Amino acid sequence: MTKSRLAGALALAGTLAFASLAHANTLRWSSAGDSLTMDPHAQNEGPTHVLSHQVYDTLVFRDQEMQLVPRLATEWRLTEDPTVWEFKLRQGVKFHDGSPFNADDVVFSIQRAKHENADMKGLLTTVVEVSKVDDYTVRMRTDGPNPLLPNNLTNLFMMDREWAEANKVTVPQNYKAGEETFAVRNANGTGPFRLVSREPDVRTELVRNEAYWGKGLFPLEVSRIIHTPIKSAATRAAALLSGEIDFLLDPPVQDLERLNNARGIVVRSAPENRTIFFGMQQSLPELRTSNVKGRNPFADKRVRQAMNIAINRDAIHRVVMRGQSVPAGIVMAPFVDGYSKDIDQVPRPDVARAKALLAEAGYPDGFGVTLSCTNDRYINDEAICQAVTGMLGQIGIRVRLDARSRSIHFAELPRGELDFYLLGWGVPTMDSHYVFHYLFETKSDKGGSWNATGYSNAEVDRMIDAMTREVDAAKRSAMVQQVWQTLQDEVVYLPVHHQMLNWAMKDNIDFPVQSENYPYFMLLKYRK
Repeated sequence: MTKSRLAGALALAGTLAFASLAHANTLRWSSAGDSLTMDPHAQNEGPTHVLSHQVYDTLVFRDQEMQLVPRLATEWRLTEDPTVWEFKLRQGVKFHDGSPFNADDVVFSIQRAKHENADMKGLLTTVVEVSKVDDYTVRMRTDGPNPLLPNNLTNLFMMDREWAEANKVTVPQNYKAGEETFAVRNANGTGPFRLVSREPDVRTELVRNEAYWGKGLFPLEVSRIIHTPIKSAATRAAALLSGEIDFLLDPPVQDLERLNNARGIVVRSAPENRTIFFGMQQSLPELRTSNVKGRNPFADKRVRQAMNIAINRDAIHRVVMRGQSVPAGIVMAPFVDGYSKDIDQVPRPDVARAKALLAEAGYPDGFGVTLSCTNDRYINDEAICQAVTGMLGQIGIRVRLDARSRSIHFAELPRGELDFYLLGWGVPTMDSHYVFHYLFETKSDKGGSWNATGYSNAEVDRMIDAMTREVDAAKRSAMVQQVWQTLQDEVVYLPVHHQMLNWAMKDNIDFPVQSENYPYFMLLKYRK
């Protein structure tokens, strides 16, 4: 049977199977925002990965307990050559159109994810070669020993090479340029759910993949998924209370008690692998949105120190977050290797000292600047920015708040177009190098893709690069701590808090919180 005839037959079979599941478990869920794109390599961003994980598979993934477990790779090992990782692939896996999954697709997907358009390329900078050994064995060669390579593959999704070629999407979408390709609204994965329809920011419908390789390994009790993003916090909570939806990924903190006390609804909580912070453009000779001409206030460390001690994190914790946060002094969650309480020191607010630092830096009357902030991405993101705007105003920094959609924010931020901005960061690899590589490394084709501060330190870059190849755990740990100490002293970012995670759902749903905030719906179960 030709591939097109096979795809048609499978589509018909899927339609008939879906009709027979009219009485089955449909999950209606909501969140504040939608996936930015269906192209699985275009954006390295949480809500985008949430949708991709339903439709596509990775070689490995982190389960509900954050353990690294097999997915499309059944086993992996370092070969006799310490620069070569070997992955054994799961056999008998089919893409949604019926095409077989094999080593050719893995080689293609890794090479595609390394393309300059791909935001996922930062996870693969050490990979210099990916090759097929046989149909179900792949080897990846790195530019030196990289003992953490499998950790980098938890959000690296596998695509069908033939499907990509047929639909002219062998190159990832150029998201920054606003490019539209077939892969942006269409998908052909091996994952537990098939894409039925996609209307970005309005409605996405998925149906269970009845031919999924994971049958018997995962519950797969959900037969149909309907995702409706709802930007308004109050409307999201009301949708769950009224029964319009069954599961809410990001319930508003101000409604947690009401939701938890409502009949038929439960709220489940856990610390999230995510830290919220502010970034400042420090390398430009003059800020674009400031009233200061000929100088950049953020280039002076004393200004950054002043802003750091002007932020009252405890007040944000109590008033804005209603206790659903942990004040932070570092842009890395406590889950991550390299974290220590010694470096996660929360600055004590000191308005008088902050004013003095501004005066020492030559800004006794402060200055004006625009703060760019999402209003549909993180828990109470706009409210956090409003609070910090007032706190900075107390020391003379006059902040104009520009609150906008994450789709706009995350298009402009990597291009370096923002002077002062809000960002949140999770660490799927559970290792400090991921934070260094994306947020602190000098921005180039090889790294620093989310470093919109302009920060650049050649010695820090050297150590970031070297730690990917250091196999001595003690030496590597010392390098990590040295880099953190340098970065903390430089005050590159202004940490606010480690985010707490809450999922709200109907009480017939058994679904523990996953600390990356990735609901793998194949793992959801219903209470009998």
